[in-house]
Amino acid sequence: MASHSNENSDSPFKVPTIKFTKLFINGEFVDAVSGKTFETIDPRTGEVITRVAEGDKEDVDLAVKAARRAFDEGPWPRMSGAARGSIMLKYADLINEHIEDLAALDALDAGKLFNWGKAVDIPNVANLLRYYAGAADKIHGEVLKMSRELHGYTLREPIGVVGNIIPWNFPSTMFFMMSAPALAAGCTMIVKPAEQTPLSALFYADLAKQAGLPDGVINVVTGYGPTAGAAIASHMDVDKVCFTGSTEVGRKIMQAAATSNLKQISLELGGKSPLLIFDDADVDKAADLALLGILYNKGEICVASSRVFVQEGIFDEFEKKLKEKAKDWVVGDPFDPRSRLGPQVDKRQFDKILSYIEHGKREGASLLTGGKPAGNKGYFIEPTVFTDVKENMKIATDEIFGPVMSLMKFKTIDEAITKANNTKYGLAAGIVTKNIDIANTVSRSIRAGTIWINCYFAFDCDCSYGGYKMSGFGRHLGLEALHKFLQVKSIVTPIYNSPWL
Repeated sequence: MASHSNENSDSPFKVPTIKFTKLFINGEFVDAVSGKTFETIDPRTGEVITRVAEGDKEDVDLAVKAARRAFDEGPWPRMSGAARGSIMLKYADLINEHIEDLAALDALDAGKLFNWGKAVDIPNVANLLRYYAGAADKIHGEVLKMSRELHGYTLREPIGVVGNIIPWNFPSTMFFMMSAPALAAGCTMIVKPAEQTPLSALFYADLAKQAGLPDGVINVVTGYGPTAGAAIASHMDVDKVCFTGSTEVGRKIMQAAATSNLKQISLELGGKSPLLIFDDADVDKAADLALLGILYNKGEICVASSRVFVQEGIFDEFEKKLKEKAKDWVVGDPFDPRSRLGPQVDKRQFDKILSYIEHGKREGASLLTGGKPAGNKGYFIEPTVFTDVKENMKIATDEIFGPVMSLMKFKTIDEAITKANNTKYGLAAGIVTKNIDIANTVSRSIRAGTIWINCYFAFDCDCSYGGYKMSGFGRHLGLEALHKFLQVKSIVTPIYNSPWL
């Protein structure tokens, strides 16, 4: 069993004062039209951090009007790409100046590790802005070779007003995975952070204003999915919606887009990603990779390797090594530098994970390690590994979104491929082998948007990712993400008396 660090750790860090709790619309922080607020909860304790403005349809209408005006009449889409990029670089610099504050807000609101946020999450957010700032002046169309006396070319134009509905597991990262390429393209936007994690989004809104983004380019409406989120998805003046979250909600967004103005949508949805470990793998390294794949960010990550398949020749050795190494994953206060897992984001998610653990036990799976809450307050759960798992068990088919691994075995390469593809999802997969032929065959055979070979979570600004099957469509990161915020326009004019076509 993993140990649990003292929740009242000796970490010297002091949680900062919460500065921003109102909606951010047209460059100003404002109360919700209704005057309502809602609580945001500290998952370490279950106690209230603060109250935040509860936006709904009326507030979304105001935010969309501001974004529409900024797009139709404002300077942002009319600036040169270089000018937009310059402001985005300033935005990135401001984020770097506030790394501690932003990492603290995500630790406080989402239970994310503070030290990891300082070292990785927040610096990567700034790097995302810089990457797309560099792309803003490199948006090109094509000159076409027409088949008759016509001159044709294409333009890539910003799609317009975008609604970005972001999840609670990576509040900072997902804010900018969606917003940075949209900004580079010249779009304006309404950002709806998850109701569980609104605090860092409001901080980013303030930094956007400081960086010089024109009013109305970024608007942040905090509130609930069924009200504020639904209003964005169904709004007749929103041109595109990007959503990361559950497949169930993704369906509703597709329906709302279809029944409103047929707006474009991009969806990154659920996952049940397989990690395939072959007999020739280094068992020690493979065990580390498997634990990282399911325990990083306390399992609250869409590409978590929640299904681990190990070839039978090394299965027993691997199982023993996994149990031993799981002890190193200390569960505790995210501000404590000893902690490797913080709390689950809220009580609902905490209860859902524990419910799945009970399902697994009832269906006949065996607990190798974990399976219980950790500590006596907050939403902490032990790293949990099930063995004796059958592929039709709920723990092997459903996205749990927590630190729960299903460990299974296979005999042949063909069997491994079949098992990996035996899911309605297709977001990611991992392969651990020293054999390049196995790596090539399996990576081309798994129906998933990203395949990691002898690594996991190997994200990069230039490497796009997204889903197959019920894991959604559209891509984050890379130039693919920029292009989804651009329309292609073809322009044709006759040519007369040209010596060539």
